[in-house]
Amino acid sequence: MDSFSPTPEMPERADIVIIGGGIIGITTALYLAERGISVALCEKGEVGHEQSGRNWGWVRVMGRDPGEIPLALESQRLWEGMARTIGADVGFKRSGVVYVADTPAELAAHEEWLELARPYQLGTRVLSKTEIGGALPGSARAYAGAIFTPNDARAEPWRAVPAIARRVRELGGHVLTQCAVRGLETAGGRISGVITERGVIRCQSAVLAGGAWSRLFLGNMGIDFPQLRILGSVMRTAPLDGPPEHAVGASDFAFRKRADGGYTIARRGASEAHIVPDSFRLFFDFLPALFKQRAEIRLALGDRFVEEARTPRRWRMDEKTPFEETRILDPKPSRKLLDEAQRNVIAAFPAFAGMQVLDTWGGLIDATPDAVPVIGEVPRLPGFFIASGFSGHGFGIGPGAGRMIADLVSGGTPSVDMAPFRLSRFGRLARTTAA
Repeated sequence: MDSFSPTPEMPERADIVIIGGGIIGITTALYLAERGISVALCEKGEVGHEQSGRNWGWVRVMGRDPGEIPLALESQRLWEGMARTIGADVGFKRSGVVYVADTPAELAAHEEWLELARPYQLGTRVLSKTEIGGALPGSARAYAGAIFTPNDARAEPWRAVPAIARRVRELGGHVLTQCAVRGLETAGGRISGVITERGVIRCQSAVLAGGAWSRLFLGNMGIDFPQLRILGSVMRTAPLDGPPEHAVGASDFAFRKRADGGYTIARRGASEAHIVPDSFRLFFDFLPALFKQRAEIRLALGDRFVEEARTPRRWRMDEKTPFEETRILDPKPSRKLLDEAQRNVIAAFPAFAGMQVLDTWGGLIDATPDAVPVIGEVPRLPGFFIASGFSGHGFGIGPGAGRMIADLVSGGTPSVDMAPFRLSRFGRLARTTAA
């Protein structure tokens, strides 16, 4: 992760306080600061050090939920201009994404999505078996077909988030690290301040962009937010000649070329879901998704059950919180899934046979039951906004989401339809969690 020097002093007041220094929080801060709005961002650890810096780095529209497509398109536009906006390279490149299908059934599913996306004129097209060879030279696997979106892109997570944070500081925004938020203050029924471990920041509005921590934070406020943590495991290689320039998603592997000439590789089609106490609390919320994705989700029982069972779910504002106990989530990657990814990608593309793995890592994805984020104001608490549950899509659609949130909190009208992200779709915000 590139280095970043935080703001040394905490302000007494800001128009808007953002809780969380991942891609969603930092782009929201950017677009607010650009408008001259006083903003303070509080990150309990370091900016971009959790999932925002651990993802695949894809900036794609292909395969998105239809409700996310306009947001994904807006994000691609913003990513393309990000280097000019912040005065720093973020590694953005429209290198194209190919989804290959092993079976006619997989191809039919891709074609079904293509019909849903056709009104957006994405340029996505079906590739014949012959065309796949031209798009993916060196492939050793016979595919039933593929779909290809040439305008889809990539960027570098390790570079982008700190660079955007530096621009926020240049614009006069406060970016505070090692500054956990414990809770909120209200006056007259709306937000009046944010309580941090260093003291209170007075504000008019607050945005929770807490990623995998959002459910825990909201639970202390009595809001039962349906969100689970899913483990993603990733590896990166040394620079390598031979594999395709296009990012590729198959049934059992995925890769994309990095700006340094290496590749980011993962085991697509399989994610590890650890059984934790929230797995039982949210069982019926996630049951339809578990049934639909039963071939992709691998349940695991291990130390995380005990760790999360011991994590306090309630705290006072003068107490040390779980966010101060664990500054950065740094889970161990699944060695089994990474070994499978390596075997599968080498079998499909022999050019990977000599790859040198430089690093592996794990990240916890903030997943909602329908894999679509929640973005909007909490009805019972004016001035408090949630932007969480991005379900592994946050990096790619981050700038669009950040601009949407900036529009919302500053009283503007978002350019993207808010309906797919509405809070009310889960019907849970009036509930309280059990202690």
